[in-house]
Amino acid sequence: MIRSPPDATLAAEMTILPIVPYPDPRLHSAAAPVTAFDAALATLAADLLDTMRAAPGIGITAPHAGIGLRLVVIALPDAQVRTYVNPEIEWASPETARFEEGSVSMPGVSADIDRPARVRVRYHDLTGAARVEDADGLLAVCLQHEIDQLDGLFWTRRLSRLKRERVVKRFEKLRRAA
Repeated sequence: MIRSPPDATLAAEMTILPIVPYPDPRLHSAAAPVTAFDAALATLAADLLDTMRAAPGIGITAPHAGIGLRLVVIALPDAQVRTYVNPEIEWASPETARFEEGSVSMPGVSADIDRPARVRVRYHDLTGAARVEDADGLLAVCLQHEIDQLDGLFWTRRLSRLKRERVVKRFEKLRRAA
């Protein structure tokens, strides 16, 4: 099969930002609220989406790219891309769910984490309009995971000490082998 070359214009418009690798201290710092809802914010969200897809991943925050702002982009399989500016968890269910989690900053390793099964998140869209969203399943997990990151809580901190040490050792082994 003959394929046409990729569209050079599309490739030129994609921006893949460098991802901050674990254990960089920036991954453990709380992000500042976004105050300007402008073209630069929309560009950053688009760049984060390109970066996340290249990683690959299903969620990314501005701090993953070394930018200390409260901005999250999530693209679940077979779902519309969602962007959350200054997200906060307003409510979490007492019921929990267990999902496998990992990070674009720590590729190649993952572990099961228990989190509330449902959440209500208050946030702004890219225009600055206030929004509230109820989520369950994978979206609820992603929102909690990424909001933790915005708060400076890297996902491994949700593991027991023993499990965290195993994940870190596995990651270090993968990094040395690369």
